[in-house]
Amino acid sequence: METHRIRPCAADELSVLQDIERAGGLAFHDIGMPEIADDAPPSLTDLAGYQEGGRAWVALDADGRPRAYLLADVVDGAAHIEQVTVHPDLARRGVGRALIEHLAQWAVGRGLRALTLTTFTEVPWNAPYYERCGFRALADGELTPGLREIRRHEAEHGLDRWPRVCMRREL
Repeated sequence: METHRIRPCAADELSVLQDIERAGGLAFHDIGMPEIADDAPPSLTDLAGYQEGGRAWVALDADGRPRAYLLADVVDGAAHIEQVTVHPDLARRGVGRALIEHLAQWAVGRGLRALTLTTFTEVPWNAPYYERCGFRALADGELTPGLREIRRHEAEHGLDRWPRVCMRREL
């Protein structure tokens, strides 16, 4: 199994995260979701908040360049994956899973009991992928107040045009 080097994101790499997001989003064109593909990446200000808060990690390629990243929040006692994106050049090599496992270790070290995320249900590299990583879809009655707020915010931004789900993985 390939080993992926993961480390905290450096302040001077934030624009690289935006480039990774743009490249990773292009696949949404191929499945009829151009609005997602063309959506702007997180702002440098937003990315800086994650980086300064110690909640942004990068996975490096063989040349030591960031080629994937994960941003996390803490929501209702769980580490919440705000975003995980892998550059298409490294897709299907376990990089996303390595970032998720890195977050799981981080979360356990802080006494958090689960990982959570929200995602599209019908996109192969979204909900079906996360199920293979040990996540399960949550019923509406299982949503915590923080997850309800995240879903409300997503709906306000038009993401409910496509089916979405909250998912959780116990740690």
